[in-house]
Parts: sequence; C-alpha cells; structure tokens
Amino acid sequence: MAAPAPDPQPGPAPDSDPVRDTSPGPGPVHDTPPGTGPGHGPERDSPPGTDPDADVRPGTGPDGTDAEAPPRPDPLTVPSMSAGPDFVLRPWEMSDLPLIREAAQDPYIPLITTVPSRYSDRAAEEFVRRQWGRAATGAGYPFAIVRSRDRRPVGAIGLWLRDLPEGRASIGYWMVPYGRGQGVTRAALRTVTGWALRDLGIPRLQLFIEPWNTASARIAVDVGYRHEGLLRGWQQVGDERRDMAVYGLLNSDGPVDGRAVASN
Repeated sequence: MAAPAPDPQPGPAPDSDPVRDTSPGPGPVHDTPPGTGPGHGPERDSPPGTDPDADVRPGTGPDGTDAEAPPRPDPLTVPSMSAGPDFVLRPWEMSDLPLIREAAQDPYIPLITTVPSRYSDRAAEEFVRRQWGRAATGAGYPFAIVRSRDRRPVGAIGLWLRDLPEGRASIGYWMVPYGRGQGVTRAALRTVTGWALRDLGIPRLQLFIEPWNTASARIAVDVGYRHEGLLRGWQQVGDERRDMAVYGLLNSDGPVDGRAVASN
C-alpha cells in the first residue's frame, strides 16, 4: 500500500500490499492524501475551508463570500475506468460497506487511513461519505477497486490534489487480503498514473512508502516511479512517527504501460 501523503497515503506486499494511501490528508488518499498508493490516509485530505455546508458570512462579497479569500476548488466527477481485463475503478457506493468491514479487520490499514478500526455500519457509511466529500470539495479522486466478474470490491486507490497548485499530486492505495496476489494493485496504480499524467496533465506524481514495504516499492518501480530518497519521521502511523521513502514520476518521464506519459 502506498501511504496517503502526509497529510493525507505506506505500501503492501507484492500485490499483497495492505495499504498505501499517499494522499495528502488532513488529508498518501490517508484517510491521501498523498501516500500515493498506496498508503495512509486517502481520506485525510480534506483541505480546510472547503466544507460545502459551511455557513456563509453575509456582507463580505457580492455573493456573501470573503472577497479576498482564495476561490474554492471546483467539485470533481470521479470517473469509472478499466484497470486491465478483470478489474475496474469506480466511485464509492454505499454497497461497499462489506469492503470497509474487511479493511477494518486488517492490522495496518486503519493505521494509515480513516478506515474505522472498530467496524460499525454507521462508521462505514461515514467513511463512504468522506470519499464523496473529497470529490465534492476538489480534494481528489477516490476510487473503489472492483472485480469485474462479480462486482466485488477488493481495495481502494486515490489521487490527491492538495499540492496541485505546486504542480504535483499524490496517490495512495490499500488492498484487503482477498484482493492481494492477483496483480490488482499494479494494474490500479498504472491506470491512475497514466490517467493523471496524460489526461489531467499533472506535472508530477509521488508516492510515500515505508522502507520495509519492499512489495509496494517493487510495484511503484514496475509502473515507472523512481526512488528519490528517504524522508525521516515524515508521517504519523499509529502512535509513532515513521520514515517514508518517496517515489516520483514526472509527466516528462515514461513510458507508462508502453505509452508516453506526455501528450506533446
């Protein structure tokens, strides 16, 4: 798994990676964002001040907003995409509660994401709503990873945009045991990476992976990411600060999956 970017998402085993939400989170989808991947906190990326339900102060601007406040990000539409012949990426649904139940039982996933460590239907529904909220507030694109033949969800991946004004974004992901060992993580990461670089034109993508997670690191390198260094004490995981290895991929690098990532 790839951790959500500190502030929100570390990574798992060769396709057995548990989670890697490198979304920048609050925001590496912890619950980022950027862990890319895989990771911590895909769900921790809600930037402050973007709550669509927040009260508006009257008298500050023509529409009741602060004239000097930065514009809020536009809502995002999470697309559905094929991740190879056997899996698809799609927006989260309330029917995905069984996936959250399984993830809550994993010893690592709740540490680096906002998946509840103690499952309840209410907590799981709140998790799904957080994913919807991330798209609604422009924080990023949260996807459920679903097996095509029976529509069974097996994991999650998110593209987190907290640092997009600086020309970079992070990816975080996690996979429950049932989905590991099938090449799913690699296919999902390759799909989101190619889409973000080619279609969205993001200049740089990054993943944050705990140094022990050699399986996740191998997946990142296979997709085209380069190991760029070690960030000491970069992210809070459970009760301690953990080092994170950073992996990066530029729009000018490539190819990803046999195709050049840059459109020019």
